[in-house]
Amino acid sequence: MAAHFGRRLRKGAATTAVAAAAVAALAASQAPGVSTDDAGRQTTGADAAPDATGGDGTATGNSRYYTDLPPLDSPNPSPTTGTTPPVVTGDAEAGIPATVLDAYKKAEASLRDSKPGCNLPWQLLAAIGKVESGQARGGRVDAGGTTYSPILGPVLNGNGFANISDTDHGLYDGDSTHDRAVGPMQFIPSTWAWAGRDGNGDGKKDPNNVYDAALAAGHYLCRFDHDMSVQAQMNASILSYNNSTAYLNTVLSWLEYYRKGTHEVPDGTGALPSHNSDDTSGASPTPTPPAPSRPSPKPSTPKPGDGGSTSPSPKPSTPSTPSTPSPSPTPPTPTETVDHLEDADTAKLTATAGDTFAQKIAVRTETKAGKAVAKVRVRFTIVGDATDATFTGGETVATVVTDSAGKATAPALVAGEKTGDFTVRATAVGRVMAGLDYTATVTPRQADTLTRTSDTALTCVPGGEFADQVEVKATYKGAVADKVAATATLIKSADDATENDKGPYFKDADGKTVRTLTDLTTDADGVLKLPKLYADDTTGTFLLRINTTGGATLTVELKVAAATS
Repeated sequence: MAAHFGRRLRKGAATTAVAAAAVAALAASQAPGVSTDDAGRQTTGADAAPDATGGDGTATGNSRYYTDLPPLDSPNPSPTTGTTPPVVTGDAEAGIPATVLDAYKKAEASLRDSKPGCNLPWQLLAAIGKVESGQARGGRVDAGGTTYSPILGPVLNGNGFANISDTDHGLYDGDSTHDRAVGPMQFIPSTWAWAGRDGNGDGKKDPNNVYDAALAAGHYLCRFDHDMSVQAQMNASILSYNNSTAYLNTVLSWLEYYRKGTHEVPDGTGALPSHNSDDTSGASPTPTPPAPSRPSPKPSTPKPGDGGSTSPSPKPSTPSTPSTPSPSPTPPTPTETVDHLEDADTAKLTATAGDTFAQKIAVRTETKAGKAVAKVRVRFTIVGDATDATFTGGETVATVVTDSAGKATAPALVAGEKTGDFTVRATAVGRVMAGLDYTATVTPRQADTLTRTSDTALTCVPGGEFADQVEVKATYKGAVADKVAATATLIKSADDATENDKGPYFKDADGKTVRTLTDLTTDADGVLKLPKLYADDTTGTFLLRINTTGGATLTVELKVAAATS
């Protein structure tokens, strides 16, 4: 397995033959920028040397990894004579277990914030995860993303691999003599000591947790300021994970495949690879110890009978080979027992634009018998683009693990500026079943009071312009009413709110007369400052009426009179 950093492993002849056959078949369609040389080997056309520019100067060597390849674009690839190519799998390979996929995407989002120049695609993590552990053995992880049992690479005792003495006292790999690669992304303990990350926020750095391991792999690939959008730098990062051109080409093939499209499958149902780089017989990179066989009993020799004669000894029968006992069925995970989602008394969801919803969505995971199921991941998703609402923190998707009562409560919703209804959908991660849809409503911002910010009289001479601009402040229940929609109209009279056809006026961008302004909005302080007002030749007292969403109204008096001598 890869991530055996700091030691060079020895490569078997089988690895070379298998990888050569596989990558030759893929040359035309799989890995970006890959070509084939005269010997049928793949080259990248970019820097294929391991990254040795950093402070630690580490490389994995040619350690064990899965060599199964994604489906080929050409229907019938021709294998190299005399070799058995790795299995080329079908469309099921496009499915990635839900929790594992979530971990890759969260790692990409985290790196986008912390190392934006790396441009790490989650599909690269998926490609490495596929090659290293078959996506955590097809997604055999619990609700928190931890594998049900450790995924361990071979013992690094010098027998076909590097000889790496124990560095973690067996803490991660259970071996206090030699090190072994650990977890879905296959880090050896000495590398995990500095590369480990806490990807799920539980305060621990666990190589057996797919969230922690995916984030650690992302940071490992992005170190030395590598940019994954530059092919040579991506190649160097992959080779620093496992220093093998065949490994590089296998990872690039899966990267290209996943970039063409993937889909989520329930945890534990992912396709499992069957071939690895030092054993083409189909053995798993993590062999299970064989069940101990029971010794066959010796045939007994009959004793002489009472009559003094001895019966001829029967020929002992050949003992039948004891069959290997079938493994005990794996108990279902909590997620696998979930039959449906039930609403957990969610109140009506309503908020004013820009405000946080006072109500939160809560659901309960239950078995068919209605029993609550704890430790199940529930995903809450804001559906569609009809709203700009988010959860606290700015995300449109939030995943929560159910508590001991089987209840998962979504983070608070924050209303955007788009008003109207939108949908939040709750689904059980790793289960194919109907979700629950919740309707949330965003109402416009409101004001119930408008006041002028100045008491200066607004006067003008005929044909002139008003010296002061009208400025008002909006409040709602005594608080500043920011971003509230408003209109301003020069009306005929207090009893007739229709637009006046004479007297003061505004100008539009072309200098034309305008007596009604729409699409006005108060600023962050609730203040609205209107454009300049002008007067025609009509004298008298005129009215300007301002209205806001929520019912606030203010009428302002304007006077046009000839100048006094």
